Amino acid sequence: MTTTIRTLIADDEEGPREQLRSALARLAPELELVAASVNGVDAWDDCLALEPQLCFLDIRMPGLSGLEVAQRLAQLAEPPQVVFVTAYGDHALSAFEAGAVDYVMKPVEDARLQQCLQRLRQRQAANAESEPATPAAPTMPPGTLELLRQLLPQQRGAMRPIQASQGREIQLISPDDILFFQSDSRYTRVVHRDGEAWIRTALKELLVDLDPSVFWQVHRSVLVNSRFVASATRVDENTMQLSMKGHAEKLPVSRQFQGLFKGQ
Repeated sequence: MTTTIRTLIADDEEGPREQLRSALARLAPELELVAASVNGVDAWDDCLALEPQLCFLDIRMPGLSGLEVAQRLAQLAEPPQVVFVTAYGDHALSAFEAGAVDYVMKPVEDARLQQCLQRLRQRQAANAESEPATPAAPTMPPGTLELLRQLLPQQRGAMRPIQASQGREIQLISPDDILFFQSDSRYTRVVHRDGEAWIRTALKELLVDLDPSVFWQVHRSVLVNSRFVASATRVDENTMQLSMKGHAEKLPVSRQFQGLFKGQ
């Protein structure tokens, strides 16, 4: 890899996380570590904030698993390359061996990591040859998203009501009635059919309990119920806005998520 590659690692165990950090520093100093996330929820949020080009994701993490984080990343406009860090006997291992997905085993050994890094370098070189005017970075190989869909559980439990405090009353809001969530640094605004409420739960934590096929993240601070999206309007080359059914407010769509609205 001749160019600097922004890199994120994610593992909920400090020992393996630090071991991988140290190994990458020794074996691939051209990788620029931008984050060492301590769980899947933070990894997803860090990816949106820092836009790494390469992610090493532990498969088994609380909140969002490494597979779930990778599935979300695969749908971004410019998805990063993902390398899974997995334990022996993991259910996904045989699928990884049969496909083109990169993985390393715990505890990470230098020789195996070197092989993985060499594949990344070869992929980067191929990208550079096909698009010489663009600085090359690793990208997800074709078929990754479909493989992740096969590995992830297809059935999700029923979405639980959102509980919002209003004075002495606890309001239970059905997810089916929610148009969108919008977060600031302290609170999350919940806009629903009958009005709006405020909760202290961060947007990244709400993602764990909400069905990603229904609730789409369109901005780091905005999560929409896709059933209430009326239209997406491109304002200029870099700006897009959503109109919601029954609501006059326009919602921003960040560049990373504009690929969700391509037209058919």
